[in-house]
Amino acid sequence: MLAYDVGLLIVAVIDSRTSRLRKGVAITREFGGRFAVGAETEVRIHVQNATNRAIQVILKDEFPPQMTLNGVREGRIDVEAQSTATLIYELTPPKRGRFEFGVTALRFKSRLKLVWCETKVTEPVSVKVYPNMRRAREAELKALGARSVVSSHRKTSWRGEGREFESMRDYVRGDELRHISWTATARRGKLTTRQYQIERDQTILIALDAGRLMTARIEKETKLDTAVHATLALISAAARAGDNAGLVVFGRKIKSYLPPGRGRDHIESALEALYAVEPEMIEPSYARAFEFIAANSKRRALIVLLTDLVDEEGSKELLTSLHLLRPRHLPLVV
Repeated sequence: MLAYDVGLLIVAVIDSRTSRLRKGVAITREFGGRFAVGAETEVRIHVQNATNRAIQVILKDEFPPQMTLNGVREGRIDVEAQSTATLIYELTPPKRGRFEFGVTALRFKSRLKLVWCETKVTEPVSVKVYPNMRRAREAELKALGARSVVSSHRKTSWRGEGREFESMRDYVRGDELRHISWTATARRGKLTTRQYQIERDQTILIALDAGRLMTARIEKETKLDTAVHATLALISAAARAGDNAGLVVFGRKIKSYLPPGRGRDHIESALEALYAVEPEMIEPSYARAFEFIAANSKRRALIVLLTDLVDEEGSKELLTSLHLLRPRHLPLVV
């Protein structure tokens, strides 16, 4: 009896060492969409069996431990010949950033079906978790509505005089003296007036503070997370109004810059610029941020500053730095 057991054990060991996953069996991992904060996303493990025999496998997927698991990420699957079976589970990311999936472990029966053999399938993969665009659009519609700050600013500009230079023309009685171009007048030998047209689209530049005070938490997220979604809501509102919106993320230095634009591709670029932004434990430099904006935004713009202030010193630096934006730009501190 002992000899039989020993012989069976030897055969099982040899069977395990010589067994391989059949050719024609392929395992792939697929995501149901882009990962976003607080949104449930499907993860699918496909087992394709292109052989002429049914197989049985056990799968276990290695997902980022920071994410919340909904469903079962492991299970036994029977796959008929010339068919595909899928293991599906859901994950909910708690925050923005980059997360790592490991390999998928697969067990299959040995050739003699004496033991289960294990192998690693699929490659480790890194995924990005983006801000929740649905949340941003809901905030836009709820907080701003049809008469948003964007459209209000736009209407104000249309009621007044245009600010966009169009051409030069001869002075006509009644023209304002401040519109006279004295350089052109001297060159031409007669009074010449600058003519302006009403701006057809507005420019909004959002300056997002990623400094120390933005690390404070509001319920389950940082103030920066809240400001990121507010930023996307403003960009979406601007696009809806036909305006251009840009983005500057700053701390002690400039972290990222997205020139003003609009459209679906521009919103995608904003998501890319914001998904990995993290606050730093140092005071922001308003002066450096405003100098950057003044140097890179020549066209008049509404500058929306998303920041947090708790003391007189921080407020003083902000107020003394605002002159770097005026009079070309219109700053709005939120």
